[in-house]
Amino acid sequence: MFLIFIIIIRRRFRRNKQLSEDSLRRHQIRELNYHQMIHESVLACIENTCMDRRIFFILCQHLRTIRGLKRTKNMDVEEMVAIFLHIISHDVKNRIMRRQFARSGETVRRKFNVVLNGLLRLYEVLLKKPEPISDDSTDSMWKWFKNCLRALDGMYIKVNVLASDRPRYQTRKNEIATNVLGVVSQDMQFIYVLPRWEGSAADSRVLRDAISRPNGLKVPKGCYYLCDARYPNGESVLTPYRGQRYHFSDWTLPPNTPQEFFNIKHSSAMNIVDRAFGLLKGRWAILRGRSYYLVKIQCRIILACCLLHNLIRSEMTLDPLEHTTLKDNDIDIEDEDCYTHIETSNAWTTWKDNFARENFELWQGNRHA
Repeated sequence: MFLIFIIIIRRRFRRNKQLSEDSLRRHQIRELNYHQMIHESVLACIENTCMDRRIFFILCQHLRTIRGLKRTKNMDVEEMVAIFLHIISHDVKNRIMRRQFARSGETVRRKFNVVLNGLLRLYEVLLKKPEPISDDSTDSMWKWFKNCLRALDGMYIKVNVLASDRPRYQTRKNEIATNVLGVVSQDMQFIYVLPRWEGSAADSRVLRDAISRPNGLKVPKGCYYLCDARYPNGESVLTPYRGQRYHFSDWTLPPNTPQEFFNIKHSSAMNIVDRAFGLLKGRWAILRGRSYYLVKIQCRIILACCLLHNLIRSEMTLDPLEHTTLKDNDIDIEDEDCYTHIETSNAWTTWKDNFARENFELWQGNRHA
């Protein structure tokens, strides 16, 4: 009996020693991968997380102090955030991250959701506050639109849905996507984002839903957003004139009427939305193709990508995807006296015509001065 007991003890010792060596080896692999991803160089950090080290640690600090994200027994907050950012930056599958960081698939999935939920709770900090265009603005693009809160438009992002839901999410181009409403500021930061709508939903319907929500898009009385002709020409939004030249390729001669002048300035300002959407998809590879996440999770990821986009635009001295640096001054907008619905009206059309005529006459006066 004594010999059998000794043999069992020795086997347990050897097994525990082997487990200890395996655990140490996995820990070394994790440390090495984290170091190569974040600390090896600034370029490596940007390539792996789409942000430099300073922004990376600012994000980790926000998640710690504002949303209470804490390290666990076996994983630091920095490693959780690095895994999350690498997945959305390169659309990496769970099994790849499991092998790269020597973690179980369940651990990678659980920590991804922990960081995602914490990041979404930072929306009050990271979403841009709208600022109306002042009367003394000198911006050549926006000075024509007094009290404008900037621009909005829709964007299709491919999603993964059940077979029974595909007809609702099918777009005009036969793609399975969600229709995302994005409201963009002058410096290409997102003011408001509404995913979840099916790809078959009309843009005007999505906008009406955003404005009617209790915690939705706020448009104070007397202010408005620019949008394209797919939206209704009602209070709180300003659309271009139909049947007039609009796109840049159409402008071979100067505008001859107030409507044409309005359209060329409107088109120039609306270009900021396309640029912001292009930067968003260019930065986060998970938004470029159909994700393997379910649509509910994918919509949360879309919002998280927009919040991270804002953090990068506001904190990085030089955006790797956009070589411009713009300053901003945020102001708060009260919920009172805001539009709660959007409908066309003769009064709004008359105001728009007068607005276009006054700007055209001002432009002509400055041109011939």
